[in-house]
Amino acid sequence: MKSTVLRAVLTSSLLASSVLLGGQAYAKTLVYCSEANPETFNPAIGTADSTMDAAAKTIFNRLVEFKPGTTEVGPALAESWEVSADGKTYTFHLRHGVKFQSNDHFTPSRDLNADDVLYTFNRQRDANNPYHKLGGGAYEYFNALGMGTLIDKIDKVDDYTVRFTLTAANVTFLPGIALDYLSILSLEQTEKMVAAGTPELIDSEPVGTGPFVLEAYVPDSQIRYAANKDYWRGAPKIDTLVFAITPEPTTRVERLKANECQIAAPPPPSAVAGLRTDPDITVLDLKGQNIGILGFNVEHQPLGDVRVRMALAKAVDRKAIVDAVYAGAGTVAGSIVPPAQIGAVTDAGIDYDPDGAKKLLKEASHESDLKISLWAMPVSRPYNPNAKRMAEMIQADWAKVGVKAEIASFEWGEYLKRTAAGEQDAYLLGGSSDNGDPDNMLSYLLSCDGVKGGSNRSRWCDPAFEKLLQDGRVAADPKQRADIYARAQAILKVEVPVAPIAHSVVAIPIRKSVLNYVLDPFGRQNFAAVDIAE
Repeated sequence: MKSTVLRAVLTSSLLASSVLLGGQAYAKTLVYCSEANPETFNPAIGTADSTMDAAAKTIFNRLVEFKPGTTEVGPALAESWEVSADGKTYTFHLRHGVKFQSNDHFTPSRDLNADDVLYTFNRQRDANNPYHKLGGGAYEYFNALGMGTLIDKIDKVDDYTVRFTLTAANVTFLPGIALDYLSILSLEQTEKMVAAGTPELIDSEPVGTGPFVLEAYVPDSQIRYAANKDYWRGAPKIDTLVFAITPEPTTRVERLKANECQIAAPPPPSAVAGLRTDPDITVLDLKGQNIGILGFNVEHQPLGDVRVRMALAKAVDRKAIVDAVYAGAGTVAGSIVPPAQIGAVTDAGIDYDPDGAKKLLKEASHESDLKISLWAMPVSRPYNPNAKRMAEMIQADWAKVGVKAEIASFEWGEYLKRTAAGEQDAYLLGGSSDNGDPDNMLSYLLSCDGVKGGSNRSRWCDPAFEKLLQDGRVAADPKQRADIYARAQAILKVEVPVAPIAHSVVAIPIRKSVLNYVLDPFGRQNFAAVDIAE
């Protein structure tokens, strides 16, 4: 890629909001201080928010998408759709004239059509699809959320009409296909790159239908995009978008204050009060749609023993962690399900009880000999602003009950890959909801499909819990769904595959020169409509 050019441009001036020629502004540049490298530029094989922000929200679109700032699904690449009376058949009518982007390796010969939709879904759902194994063939989201078993068949009615037939009516299907991992890919690019012997370019130099075109990427430094002048919703108002990759939260704050970036990923909670007093900065708050967890890999003994898992959870002083790590921007979690969602309960957390922990460890014959690896994320995430500090506090709590913990960490992409493969004993992770529905978080983190797909890093599969997940996807009545998810959370409190730690209030700081920025309810970044004052 054009990394040499990118280094030169960004070294000379990363941070101007516009470039001047003869006193006239002719180009606008917006810089976002992001928190981590993307794992890939293909949303189908990624999982991290850093990937979805850098790929799905910039380069691609979905069939349907959430209306900005809401959890309401609206038209996108599908301009309309119908649902059959039995709720099992969805017929989507594609927008005409939507153009794919081009790059140095690929120029499209046609507009988006039904073949691209079938390719996007069938590549993930069908192990016999000729492109299924590209990029490693691991579709964590698709498998975890049960799309493979939900979709019975997909038919191309004509070039601009696609019909999905489900195995059963499912109230989560429409918001489910609005998720970033189902961004529509170009079949033509895949065919040409595979034929040329360069299939890796699909994931590293993608083309989509979205608002920005990927120009260059320098890992651990920057990603550069140009406005897609042919964007079907209209060209973005900013000409150049730059992701300045800045893992250290305090450095992001300093860059934002210096106008080296105009929007930043969440700052450390301790910095938020100061940012609120800065006359050039606005801090936007997002509440209640995430969870930070401590998870246990039940395939690693003795974590297969529920007494050991419960003991380790009881030994953790969650309130002390919230006070120290979240610094007033978090609350002790009553459940894995975020409090704003249907069916959320407040009594599914594990209370601090070191004496009870010691008793359980003694019953399990691990009174003083238990050694365990505790994996901590290397990046600050909205649901866990300082995993290293949290791990150190858990390590100290466990030492008080006779458990020795060794903290381990890896580069973010490697951390996700290794935990998905089940290398860890205990681990810190969590997530922000993708659609505001409890099924999303519960299925991704703890479904049996998630064990196979890698998203269920606890490797825990419980038939009774799984049945409740299935029931919740079919039930249409909100009261019935709330009862189903309450029962599911009760199982989690007893079995403890994960221990809920905290829900956080996510702060997104932006400079007041930024116009039209809309806070995403799920904490993702979308710059398609953003402008910047001259």
